[in-house]
Amino acid sequence: MSEVELRAGSGQGHFSLNGSLSADTVPALWEEAGGAFRGARELDIDLSAVKRADSAGLALLVEWTRQARENGQRIRFLNLPEQLLAIARVSGLDTMLPFSPGERGMKP
Repeated sequence: MSEVELRAGSGQGHFSLNGSLSADTVPALWEEAGGAFRGARELDIDLSAVKRADSAGLALLVEWTRQARENGQRIRFLNLPEQLLAIARVSGLDTMLPFSPGERGMKP
């Protein structure tokens, strides 16, 4: 089973993901992030260390986006792996998810 880790960054609301975002790893991460994200007005999630991602990983980003909006937080995903970006494009979610401006050909 692959592992994934959510790491707090240097500032409040800055996080990075390391590992694989898959059906095996996403359920535990789904629960963990709720507490980690609490209290931050802005969230920046760096995905540059994500080695592999599937549709469960994309579902996680959609859920985090929904939760952030419900909580009045701004969320932004940085350095998306090409694999995850391709799944987002095929599913039509590339226009809904808050990627950083200019993210791998994404429009701001």
